[in-house]
Amino acid sequence: MSAPERPVCTRCGRTRGPDDDPATALAWVSTRERGTVRWLCPACAREHVRDIEGKLPDEYW
Repeated sequence: MSAPERPVCTRCGRTRGPDDDPATALAWVSTRERGTVRWLCPACAREHVRDIEGKLPDEYW
C-alpha cells in the first residue's frame, strides 16, 4: 500500500509537509472542480478568500 500524496498548492506550489504545525495543516483549503481536487495553502487561501466565497452556493448565505 502506497503512502497518500501530500497536498500541493495549485497557486504557489507549496507542499504540505508531515512536520507542519497541526493548525497550519488544518488551514489548507481543498476544492473539487470538474472532478479534480485542488489545494490552496493557508497563505494563498487568505489572499484569494473573496474568490472562494464567490463560489459558494446562494443557500450558504
